[in-house]
Amino acid sequence: METMALFTTLGPTEVLIILMVGLLLFGRRLPEVGRSLGKGIVEFKRGLKGIEDDIDQESSRPAITSSPARPPLTSQGEDARVSRAEEVEQPTPEPARTEPPTPGQ
Repeated sequence: METMALFTTLGPTEVLIILMVGLLLFGRRLPEVGRSLGKGIVEFKRGLKGIEDDIDQESSRPAITSSPARPPLTSQGEDARVSRAEEVEQPTPEPARTEPPTPGQ
């Protein structure tokens, strides 16, 4: 089975040879790489735990509403903050003309 035009898939022998060459080249650094990788994983898990704790803490808080309480309604069901004197009547737009244009225009 071919994956690319020039290369075939690697068999188990080729992978073993590549790993051995890598071990010879980077053998002395492997413990250091392992330690730093382990520290990175521990820090990542610690960060996830902190985020989960923050989410749990925020979800257990009671909801705080930032909007003020609704004003009382009048006996007619209107908002008590609006008085009749403050209401402004909006002009109604004129209906559009439906006459066809004259030929001279």
